[in-house]
Amino acid sequence: MLAEINTFLSDLIWGSILIYLLPILGLFFTVSSRFVQFRYFFKMFHILRETVRDKEGHISSFQALMLSVAGRVGGGNIAGVAVAITLGGPGAVFWMWVIALVGMATSFFECSLAQLYKEKDGIDSCVYRGGPAYYATKALKQRWLGVVISVLLMFTFGFAFNATQSFIISTSFEASFNLPTWITGLALTLVFGVTIFGGVRRIARMSEVIVPIMALGYLLIALVVIVLNLDKIPSLIVMIITEAFNPSSAIGGGIGAVIIQGAKRGMFSNEAGLGSAPNVAAVAYVAHPVQQGIVQSFSVFIDTIILCSCTAFIILLSGAYTPGISGVQGVLLTQNALIEHIGPFGGVFVTLALFLFGFSSMIYNYYLAENSLNFFSKGNVTVFNIFRTLCILLVIWGSFQDLSSIFAFSDLSMGLLAIINMIVIAILYKPVLQLIRGYERQLKEGKVPVLRYNDYTEFNFDKETWKEIVDNINDKKD
Repeated sequence: MLAEINTFLSDLIWGSILIYLLPILGLFFTVSSRFVQFRYFFKMFHILRETVRDKEGHISSFQALMLSVAGRVGGGNIAGVAVAITLGGPGAVFWMWVIALVGMATSFFECSLAQLYKEKDGIDSCVYRGGPAYYATKALKQRWLGVVISVLLMFTFGFAFNATQSFIISTSFEASFNLPTWITGLALTLVFGVTIFGGVRRIARMSEVIVPIMALGYLLIALVVIVLNLDKIPSLIVMIITEAFNPSSAIGGGIGAVIIQGAKRGMFSNEAGLGSAPNVAAVAYVAHPVQQGIVQSFSVFIDTIILCSCTAFIILLSGAYTPGISGVQGVLLTQNALIEHIGPFGGVFVTLALFLFGFSSMIYNYYLAENSLNFFSKGNVTVFNIFRTLCILLVIWGSFQDLSSIFAFSDLSMGLLAIINMIVIAILYKPVLQLIRGYERQLKEGKVPVLRYNDYTEFNFDKETWKEIVDNINDKKD
């Protein structure tokens, strides 16, 4: 009975509310900001090149970006895309692209807000905390809403998703290398424990190393496949666009199923608007909130336009995919496709990629949970250490437990989180537009933008924190 209620509510939230709410509000943010994600797309490279690194050890814009990509890039890029193509056909890929391009604006808005309303960490003065719980509490003066958001984040990402990721990784290694799940579980737990007990800065440093390796490795293998099938690329692009508007009869549900599958998998994969990425965006040490908003919108592009497209091309350029056949889905379809392209190594590569994607997601998930805990504990070291120990135990426990029911419930909690976050961002869109105008005004003046905190006296953000950041950055310029 409980499972049926959970399934009904989850289907209602994702299939009847978020499937419309996320793209509609994303389109609204895009238009109201005058297509900010496209106007400042190339500005992102300049921001990262000029990223602030100092001897005090603040987390840079690039490190925050890599930590964000660590979370966005996961099993959805390998298995989720395969499911979308199986159920929605090649046209689903087009709608994944659309949802990502619109979602870039949503990510810009939520991450700019997270930067504006961030505060200093209670333990490490060089680390900042922020996210939906913080901007809901400060901007809307609704602490109860911040509490609800924090609880949803802590359960969904810190407990359910991490234990489930551990199970997926362990069983994948057992299938590919005949390695007992408990061995993989112990090794995973050891590396995970060493990482999280090092605090936010070690988590950021680990992401800075792992994410480029896994993203570039996956991109490289996809480029090999594309080069081997270069003559088929033009016709493949045409097929994806054609199938997006005129799907073949083999796809049950017609164009509606194509759009829904593409949009669903796109939203699950890039997380734009779901309320998770802003927690990471807040930690970056930047001179203006808009800077990190621009950078974080690019992480949506990396996740869906680049890496999800890699999987789609690998599958669609192979003979492993047959329209209308629903028996082969997820990781198996991607593995079969890559084996066809490059031989047995393809299956091993997918397993290793799944491990890297999964582990990077685990440390990202843990950070979201820790950030939520900080909302309550405000830097209590004992509480943090107990929480870290609990998270580590859940990882090793999850390595040999099938947690599909818990994962299904966490989908529901994540859906609730997304609805709350999107409503809050919609209410707070005007402050973000003011931040954009202030940023653009300084660019026109020929200045390097910094947050002129005294220009926003009506906003209830931590002006002392921003005064310290801006003064420190200005001193380094002098």
